Amino acid sequence: MHTTRRDLLRSSLIAAAAAPALRAWPGSGADSGAGSAPQTSTPGQAHSQRAVITPNGVTLPHRMVDGVRVLHLVAEEVEHEFAPGLAARCWGYNGRVHGPTIECVEGETVRIYVTNRLPVSTTVHWHGLIVPSGMDGVGGLHQRPIEPGETFKYEFTLRQHGTYMYHSHHDEMTQMALGLMGLFVIHPREPEPNPPARDYAILLSEWKLEPGTRRPDPNEMMDFNVLTMNAKIHPATQNLVAQRGERVRIRLANLSAMSHHPIHLHGHSFRVTATDGGPLPESNGWKEVSILVPVGSTRTIEFIADQPGDWPLHCHMTHHVMNQMGHGLPNTVGADLGRIDETLYAHVPAYGDMEDEMGAGGDHSSLAPPNSLPMIGGKGPYGTITMSGMFTILKVRESIAEGVEPGWYEAPPETIARRATKEELERDGISG
Repeated sequence: MHTTRRDLLRSSLIAAAAAPALRAWPGSGADSGAGSAPQTSTPGQAHSQRAVITPNGVTLPHRMVDGVRVLHLVAEEVEHEFAPGLAARCWGYNGRVHGPTIECVEGETVRIYVTNRLPVSTTVHWHGLIVPSGMDGVGGLHQRPIEPGETFKYEFTLRQHGTYMYHSHHDEMTQMALGLMGLFVIHPREPEPNPPARDYAILLSEWKLEPGTRRPDPNEMMDFNVLTMNAKIHPATQNLVAQRGERVRIRLANLSAMSHHPIHLHGHSFRVTATDGGPLPESNGWKEVSILVPVGSTRTIEFIADQPGDWPLHCHMTHHVMNQMGHGLPNTVGADLGRIDETLYAHVPAYGDMEDEMGAGGDHSSLAPPNSLPMIGGKGPYGTITMSGMFTILKVRESIAEGVEPGWYEAPPETIARRATKEELERDGISG
């Protein structure tokens, strides 16, 4: 079925008509890092492990002081852009949502200072790390909370390697729902003899952000309507790239409030190589095309990028690849959409002239509620890509230029699905 921009706007208008009055937060804000290239730093002095790439993210800077890795996290309010047209006032670390990726090496001692610039108290929990009880970060149990304006020190030696996370563990329902989380990657003490050519890290999360509002709702329990990879929605998610034949690692971590995510990769099968409990023996490995990443867990997958093309990587929960304007809509499947159009003409006069203007490249986003996105939609080479939300694209090419967006894959004409000809149908006995 061909989805037109009229269809998307019709859905937006129906949702707007059905929604209660919403209080909009004045002003707008975009994450200063939105759309920037991933920044990485060397994991440590005299350690040759390849750094992790966090799409749409950065690695937390560090300094070495007497052999101790020193890092500084600042919890603060952040203006964050999930995608052009959808921004929110969130909480994050160091001016980012999600916080910067921490990269360290097994065996190191780390000293992490946490400064609280929030209006409430907070803590940080090092999710999956084996640390002394007093460093585990649960407010009231392991420490007193960090009050606004205070800076606390966490210090411990890293006893494992793998993919982990960090997040607030004080009023975590509220603070994690507003964005206080990040990735924590520990490289093995002995560098891998054959590391992957690409090592990506993606943190999955979910939010409730009503159209027209600018503050995520931490009280939501079920109906999350913004599903993100590294706090971005497609088409703002940064593409993953690989040269044909390269071995690619993707570290998937899930700090969603309630949802497990079956992450599906098109065009390739992969092997699950690690969980947050540690690496899996190769003899125990099996191949998959989808991997369930439970809440509070990480899964690491590896594969050879041997199929050129543009390959979706997305959650296979179908409502997780759409946006807020698709939630709470009446069921119009089988309805006479012409009658819906007639009804909308009476209430939205500009709707009647919409088709011609859109065909000429017009933009009717002003007809939708402010600070909202339609249910689906990024532009693809053959029309609208009817997925958004927790979705990105793996771009595999024969050769790539580092730091340059490869553009859309140009498939050989004979490999593209197309409309069957009359002659083909008759030849094969198919009645069209």
